[in-house]
Amino acid sequence: MVCFAASVSLAEDWDGLEVPASAESGTTWKLHPVSDDFNYVAKPTGKPKEFTKRWNDSFINAWKGPGRTEFNSGHSYVNDGHLGIHASRKPGTDLVYTGAVSSKETFRYPLYVEASVKISGLVLASNVWMLSPDSTEEIDIIEAYGSQRPGQEWTAQRLHISHHVFIREPFQDYQPTDEGSWYEDGSNWREEFHRAGVFWKDPWNLEYYIDGKKVRTVSGESIIDPHGYTKGNGLSKPMHLIIDAEDQTWRSDKGITPTDSELADLTKSIMWVDWIRVYEGVPSEND
Repeated sequence: MVCFAASVSLAEDWDGLEVPASAESGTTWKLHPVSDDFNYVAKPTGKPKEFTKRWNDSFINAWKGPGRTEFNSGHSYVNDGHLGIHASRKPGTDLVYTGAVSSKETFRYPLYVEASVKISGLVLASNVWMLSPDSTEEIDIIEAYGSQRPGQEWTAQRLHISHHVFIREPFQDYQPTDEGSWYEDGSNWREEFHRAGVFWKDPWNLEYYIDGKKVRTVSGESIIDPHGYTKGNGLSKPMHLIIDAEDQTWRSDKGITPTDSELADLTKSIMWVDWIRVYEGVPSEND
């Protein structure tokens, strides 16, 4: 059982944390109202206006999730200043219920998105990401696997920071596979909150930040879209923000899926988000 308590804040939780990415010349960062410090209470059902003015308690469309995932609106909630994305067994099945939250609005570059996240302790993916409404362009701000099971040490030690471009018919998917798309600095990612951010500079340039430090830059057609899936446009479409957990096919097909006992352990089965902030690059007043 998860207990719910009220929390009051007089300032956003990220106050005092500078945006680590530099705005482009002639622009300045403007905080978008979708930014959320989750300093309110939202139970699994019947979300309050503080939540619903920003978020849908669902994915961006009717998709139920990859692999054995089944997105379920009763598996997201806000408690004690944090958004919880919970995972549990769907009764009588081998499916996994997980929470999925998506922004009502879409966003487009130049944009800086950063979230403070404590990933779950499951083999599931804990995710903060962006996706175009037609599901053909994607930016992964954080994709992480916190399980400490024997054999899962490699992924537990790393954060996946990447992007995808797709063709839906016939299905084709490209994402970078270079070593830099898996970030490691010795941290045990599930033990505490970490900041993960992306500066979506323009269609051909992404910068990734972990705990305020720039750790990866991806630039140019050769790594953004080498197969021309975007027809020369790069990452150009408006995108929704998504926060979810997933039992992904590429892992569950190999038997890497949570057990009933792992899902029942609340110290492992919840991904927590302390805050998420979104800054749009807007023309400077002096220009």
